[in-house]
Amino acid sequence: MLRLILNDEHLDGVLTEAFDCCRHRLFIATADVKDLRVPGDRRRGGKSGRAGAAPSVLEVFEELSDRGVEIRLLHSGVPSGVFLGELKGRFPAGLSMRRCPRAHVKAVIADGRLMYLGSANLTGAGLGAKSPRRRNFEAGVWTDQVDLIDRVLDMLEGIFSGAECDGCGRKEHCPVPLEEPEL
Repeated sequence: MLRLILNDEHLDGVLTEAFDCCRHRLFIATADVKDLRVPGDRRRGGKSGRAGAAPSVLEVFEELSDRGVEIRLLHSGVPSGVFLGELKGRFPAGLSMRRCPRAHVKAVIADGRLMYLGSANLTGAGLGAKSPRRRNFEAGVWTDQVDLIDRVLDMLEGIFSGAECDGCGRKEHCPVPLEEPEL
């Protein structure tokens, strides 16, 4: 299976599907991390405390963590202030985050068997959660082709684990290699 994903199809066509089908491990790579609201009726009782409010991606991460899913988030930039504020209030037990300024890949890999690879960051504008007049124009592919998934996952694992740090030529931009967010 190889399916083209365009614009607002990213949120419902990829991210929600990845969240719903993932049973063991979710790996997300993105350049930017911002407060992302996940609309829709996929939630089974929320923790936000706001009636009718779309849950934050961190609430969804909590649900996944409660189901035993390990979540890895690799990003390059400092997360937005709103996202960091939410992390201070709730850091899901199953979530591990690493920051590498050279990471510019945008990928979502569920259980090593489904993968999105494309241009969209983990932001509302990137994934199509904003209105059609405010979201980014994005494109990517959604696939179950294990040979492709394995190659991308191996690369991401190398970055996440620090295997690329010794030979990195941009250490001056990364004073604390693979840092967790400051909470």
